[in-house]
Amino acid sequence: MDYLTIIQILDSMLRLSAPLIFACLAGLFSERSGIFDIGLEGKMLASAFFSAAVAAATGSVWLGLMAGLTASMILAAIHGFASITFQGNQLISGVAINFLASGMTALIGQNWFRLGGRTPSLSGDGRFLPIEFPFAESIGKIPFLGPIYSELLSGHTILVYVALLTVPLTWWLLFKTRFGLRLRAVGENPEAVDTGGVSVSFLRYRAVLICGLLCGLGGAYLATGMAAGFIRDMTAGKGFIALAALIFAKWRPAYALYACLLFGFLEAIAIRYQNITIEGVGTIPVQFMQALPYILTIVILAGLVGKAIPPKAGGEPYVKER
Repeated sequence: MDYLTIIQILDSMLRLSAPLIFACLAGLFSERSGIFDIGLEGKMLASAFFSAAVAAATGSVWLGLMAGLTASMILAAIHGFASITFQGNQLISGVAINFLASGMTALIGQNWFRLGGRTPSLSGDGRFLPIEFPFAESIGKIPFLGPIYSELLSGHTILVYVALLTVPLTWWLLFKTRFGLRLRAVGENPEAVDTGGVSVSFLRYRAVLICGLLCGLGGAYLATGMAAGFIRDMTAGKGFIALAALIFAKWRPAYALYACLLFGFLEAIAIRYQNITIEGVGTIPVQFMQALPYILTIVILAGLVGKAIPPKAGGEPYVKER
């Protein structure tokens, strides 16, 4: 494997990791507040559909992005309403959101566009285009460092860079602000937070809405940045992979970045090398390569779920003492 091939694989890794980073950080905010959310997949799917649909109808990717964020945050508010206000089962609420998004996007997509649940292909101002860094072409001719600048760092859409910047921003919010301190506390000991005169429900609603915002960014990127339109169930389990990455990262932002990059790297390898022949073994089936990220998900959940300690109040509705 030569140097340029490695750069190309890492370039693909960044593009493929961006939606996972958004979804993983979304789950981090929600679960740090004590609200388990397995509906990340559904919120991303809804955002992907509405961002692509509105972008196709208006020709503006920014209007599409706003529509996707709105759809995701509405589903997040529904999850918060069921989990916080009505103190319902958080896992069942998340599953319901996943089913709702899957059926809703297919039904509305077929009704609006008559393309089997797909949206029309996006082009021009209807999708996010790659951003070329200054002097990328000339710097790219410099041996070794040039391809890193021109191929690996340059040429991504704006949402890829937003995803990477969201990681240090999340760390700062969680560990350097009063909001972050209270958010972490409410996920560990909501009674103490309530005793301090801080509303547990308000804090959790804010975390759930932040989760919806980040899922919306991830879904919009899938349909208007990484692809050129929406296809049915295009999230393909990325929300669940993000949850596995969150467990692997032990609910820490920096580790979440590393975990998502690992999943993105495996997916990039699976896409690039679909017919590998190993001497003495034979040709590895393409299906095995495509299943690599999901195999890693199972391994992580089976091997680390008992070692990773979630927030102590996670999954438990808080009943305010009278």
